[in-house]
Amino acid sequence: MLKRLIYRDALMLIIDKPAGLPVHAGPGGGPNLEQDLDALRFGLPNPPGLAHRLDRDTSGCLVLGRQRKGLSRLGKLFQEGLVEKTYWAITIGVPTQAEGRIELPLRKITNRSGWKMVTDPPGQSGGQTAVTDYRVLGTGNDLAWIEAKPRTGRTHQIRVHLAALGAPILGDRQYGGKSEQPLHLLARAIVVPLYPKKPAIAAEAPVPEHMRAALKSCGWKD
Repeated sequence: MLKRLIYRDALMLIIDKPAGLPVHAGPGGGPNLEQDLDALRFGLPNPPGLAHRLDRDTSGCLVLGRQRKGLSRLGKLFQEGLVEKTYWAITIGVPTQAEGRIELPLRKITNRSGWKMVTDPPGQSGGQTAVTDYRVLGTGNDLAWIEAKPRTGRTHQIRVHLAALGAPILGDRQYGGKSEQPLHLLARAIVVPLYPKKPAIAAEAPVPEHMRAALKSCGWKD
């Protein structure tokens, strides 16, 4: 965790969460991020707490609050949509439009095999409002390098929205079909207006090893 620390101050930490590690313990147990947060106390009596969530297979910027004051302030910022999050994704297929806004409500369905998020059919509005802005940064080999900015914070929002465009994320076995690759979704950057009288805090996560080849094929330069 110390090697993955991106930013630190009196109220907040930002770390580079590794792909494949859930933030919470699941029903079956196993390793999780919270088990390792004690290493990030930096002299405080308690470890930091999660200010928001990332999916198990998503890597990148994850914000932690230090002490109650930090967690409380961060919680309000996330709840009010004042934290700007930028994701990078590699998708199978290229969206028809190079940029745009996806406004498709999402709802959770559960069946015998588990649960997933789905978009509401036309005319039905039972799901939660979900909005994602996106733009294509590059293409290659029938893949697209996409920058996505979620304006709401729904579960699996970017994954479902990009799949609805006909461009599911590479490695997304739940919404994009069978794949042997890991999920190519990175929480690339985050901007947190934590202190009212100071500039917002901006942080950026490095590109994980498993995404580098696909990004380069779409024009990214290291």
